[in-house]
Amino acid sequence: MDSSPPTKRRRKTKSEGTNDKSSSSPVVVFAHGAGAPSSSDWMLRWKEMLKNALDAVEVVTFDYPYIAGGKKRAPPKAEKLVEFHKDIVKKTTDKYPAHPLILAGKSMGSRVSCMVAAEVDIDASAVICLGYPLKAMGGAVRDETLLQLTVPVMFVQGSKDGLCPLEKLEAVCKKMKSHNELHVINGGDHSFKIGKKHLQIKGSTQDQAEDLAVQGVSSFVSRCLKGK
Repeated sequence: MDSSPPTKRRRKTKSEGTNDKSSSSPVVVFAHGAGAPSSSDWMLRWKEMLKNALDAVEVVTFDYPYIAGGKKRAPPKAEKLVEFHKDIVKKTTDKYPAHPLILAGKSMGSRVSCMVAAEVDIDASAVICLGYPLKAMGGAVRDETLLQLTVPVMFVQGSKDGLCPLEKLEAVCKKMKSHNELHVINGGDHSFKIGKKHLQIKGSTQDQAEDLAVQGVSSFVSRCLKGK
């Protein structure tokens, strides 16, 4: 009869037990738009969709100071949000140093994400712009940051988004140095909401349209990471 003592179960180390995602799984920093915080229904829904579609180790969301804690103040110029946003990104990459960084944003958050990606000390693998606000309040095209980028960018835009006329965005995309792709949600507004009549004509649903967009994002990020 074998009288040897039972083998003790080896305790998992902190790195083994708390994160079973491979280092190929990206970490996403996802910024909100100008008018609603990270706790909005839209942000929570897209946070979950991005996490699942990208198999992300984490999707980090946050509130810019002007709206944090339930404040209702007008947002400052996007440029004034870059340093705060960068600090969130650096804390995230310190936490997940082995994981590729993806920057994502809704509207204003996508614009600031592009500004952060253009910084020399930020190493992003891709930027995902959900409803990029290309057109300023006065009608001017805000393309300066986009034309500076060298990081791959994907735009997801509603075809009826008044803040980003598709013909203007397509013209900017042709001038950009970085690889870029565009997924259009037909009938979608700035937040991708599609009218009921349009959905009936197309025989589709809001969920189906957004699922297609997320699949496009997933394919884009996958190609970007394989190219690293």
